Amino acid sequence: MTETILVIGATGYLGRHLVSELHARGYRITALARNRERALGPGPFGSPALAGLVDEWVIGDVTNPAITDGICDDVDRVVSSLGVTRQKSDPWDIDFTANLAVLRDAERSAVRSFGYVSVLHSETGTSLTMRAKTAFAETASRSRIPTQIFKPSGYFSDLTDLLTMARAGMSLHLGTGETRLNPIHGADLAHFIVDRVPDAPGQWDVGGPDILTFRQVEELAFAAVGKKPHSVGVPAPVLRSAEWIADRMSPRVGNLTRFFSEGLVTDAVGLPTGTHRIADYFREQAAPASADSASDHHGPPSAPRASGADPVG
Repeated sequence: MTETILVIGATGYLGRHLVSELHARGYRITALARNRERALGPGPFGSPALAGLVDEWVIGDVTNPAITDGICDDVDRVVSSLGVTRQKSDPWDIDFTANLAVLRDAERSAVRSFGYVSVLHSETGTSLTMRAKTAFAETASRSRIPTQIFKPSGYFSDLTDLLTMARAGMSLHLGTGETRLNPIHGADLAHFIVDRVPDAPGQWDVGGPDILTFRQVEELAFAAVGKKPHSVGVPAPVLRSAEWIADRMSPRVGNLTRFFSEGLVTDAVGLPTGTHRIADYFREQAAPASADSASDHHGPPSAPRASGADPVG
């Protein structure tokens, strides 16, 4: 019998790759989205359009109890890549509360498994985003439903800001730039997750095939845009001062600054997997057809670990 999988966060970067991979494996897919028309078109950073891939749509806001109550009826399994980083939504409302509402309904419906995409080393983070992800992952791990927690080290898309800086002729890193990471392409992470959907519960730290220092990733970005590498190290005291200032500007700015800056100082290396290479991704994004989409990726300099989840759909 074909299983039905509910995908939460289906219209974000990873969520689109998850829907595509699940569809290719023959699963029946229910997807939650706020805007169906937008979901049917191409997603960010080359993630696939969802036209023809979803069997049933649930249209609405995931923070609305009228949407989440009963959302797991007739569903066999749930996979959530729901989360926020740069968006204006409160991380606690989305990463914890909204995911918890879906989990509670999944428990009521006695689904076979619940998969959640978190972030590598989220338990060490002090930002609200990291604390919300950690709180939900811990809550989910105590559920009576078999739970699978996936902790990616960083998405290729998170590092696209490095191309913007390389085009401008200068990149920034913390200290010597020797923080190690192995970012992963959304398609490779989706493949890894879907491989484990029928398996027993567990937790996985996962990354892409190439383990690099942040400085090496910067050099690949400069090579992709055809410029000589020129990067500047930011002393740790300067970063701490930036966090202090950001905390006093607004909760959202403070959260974002801490989320990205903490990623710059912590090695983020997961189990190497996948076939996509960050150098190839940078070259694709640096091509003329991708220039506009890359320049639209605003925000603080990218950190060497992922948001771990997709934006609110």
